[in-house]
Amino acid sequence: MDYLDAIILGIIQGFTEFLPVSSSGHLEIGKAILGDTSVPEESLLFTVILHFATALSTLVVFRKDIIQIFGGILKFQWNEETQFAFKIVLSMLPAVIIGLLFEEELESFFGGSIAFVGAMLILTAVLLWLADRSKNTGKPVTIKDSIIIGVAQAVAMLPGISRSGATISTSVLLGNDKTKAARFSFLMVVPLIFGKIAKDLLSGEISTHNTNLGVMGVGFLAAFICGLIACTWMISLVKKSKLRYFSIYCVLIGLIAIISSFYV
Repeated sequence: MDYLDAIILGIIQGFTEFLPVSSSGHLEIGKAILGDTSVPEESLLFTVILHFATALSTLVVFRKDIIQIFGGILKFQWNEETQFAFKIVLSMLPAVIIGLLFEEELESFFGGSIAFVGAMLILTAVLLWLADRSKNTGKPVTIKDSIIIGVAQAVAMLPGISRSGATISTSVLLGNDKTKAARFSFLMVVPLIFGKIAKDLLSGEISTHNTNLGVMGVGFLAAFICGLIACTWMISLVKKSKLRYFSIYCVLIGLIAIISSFYV
């Protein structure tokens, strides 16, 4: 992998982590098109770095919300901030359970057929189309909703299903306010990303031997900067009910991926 490949994959990760088009799906397609020849351990290290970059961009965008949440928790009261944090924890459980019990099965979907990725992108398109047609409300995410949204996040561990698309769409289809749905979606994934990064680092499966720090660095910067832009943009798009455009995009990319699978 050279500098240009790292920048391209960083841009893909930065934008697609927040925009409802599946970052994992696009990374798989990107690697297939660019002919990624990294050994699995090196590829995993680069993926971890890109996810850390987008997690960091989320913390920057929602820094005021995060400070407010921690401030509320430290009051040791069952206030709005503590309840929100509790919902975040509940939403994480399905992904944690499935990730631990079916880790090998999930990993088998990565680095495999991009036809499967294409099919999952089309499924994402259907979810986005349905959510975009829903009316906006002022309803906040409830405890019951957080569990259901968590299940949607667990399903989105499959490459091609957009995590933000699945969680925001599910939340909106449950009748929640679109802006609050987007906020909950972006904040609920941060602990999971850092947890997954820690797990990968401690597993010993990541190789740093002969790692090109320059390549990793430019990939990180590309993902971080694009993540800042995409996260802010996505909040505005959800509020304005513009998800249908991403639905069309997912259908097109999904079809391209399926057709390309016969030639790549």
